[in-house]
Amino acid sequence: MPNIDIAVSADLEQLFQLPPCADITLPAASGLSVQLPTGGSLQAFADISKGIPTDCSMTFSLMLQLAPFIASIQCLLNVLKLLKPLIDIVKGLPFPPASAITEFAEAAVGLAPCLLIPTPLVMIPFILDLLCLILKVLNCFLGQMESLIKIMGPLSLQLTAAQQSGNDELVATLQCAQQNAQTQAGQIMNSLGPVGALLEVAGPLFGIAGVPAITLPALGSASDIAALNSVVQTIQLVVTDVQAAINLLGGCPA
Repeated sequence: MPNIDIAVSADLEQLFQLPPCADITLPAASGLSVQLPTGGSLQAFADISKGIPTDCSMTFSLMLQLAPFIASIQCLLNVLKLLKPLIDIVKGLPFPPASAITEFAEAAVGLAPCLLIPTPLVMIPFILDLLCLILKVLNCFLGQMESLIKIMGPLSLQLTAAQQSGNDELVATLQCAQQNAQTQAGQIMNSLGPVGALLEVAGPLFGIAGVPAITLPALGSASDIAALNSVVQTIQLVVTDVQAAINLLGGCPA
């Protein structure tokens, strides 16, 4: 059939033009952290359940972590409160000042509940809840990655076909979509960074609960389908270890 050119207005012709890739490229959220008075730092979590992370979502993630941190250092503050009168007592030996002894006794009362923390009775429920939470995060991660793999597979085939047919405009569009998918995969992989850090710092606590330490291996890159499949296989092995630890502690609550 013959091709028929139909004249259209400049405004309508502009609407048919595909936007440049730079205008629709997904932004990469920057890492955020807060230095803690205890010497460590809190890192912002990338919440993959709410789409591509942004600076705003990373900021709110960090704010949500600060409240539980402040609550968690209560025992530490009680220990520090106990140290001052203890130092005064030691300095005053063999006749420590009565005021220091009284202050020490009052501080010791507030510290008593904290002395039960490093025991299996108190630690096991916490470790179980922590492992169940990590399991949910890992399963969410796997679901997101598998969805991306299903998207990137056809994109790769379509891109090859477009290149072979010489359709440069379609090639540019598909390359942009592929780049965005790779950016999303990279952001999703970065979201597991805090999980790896959490598993590392929780290692000694796992020991108290009688659970073997669990680590998150390096995930590699998000360059192509083969790399993403390798990441999925790696995380599936970690999920198996986490599930075994959960079963050892009695299983997650229904």
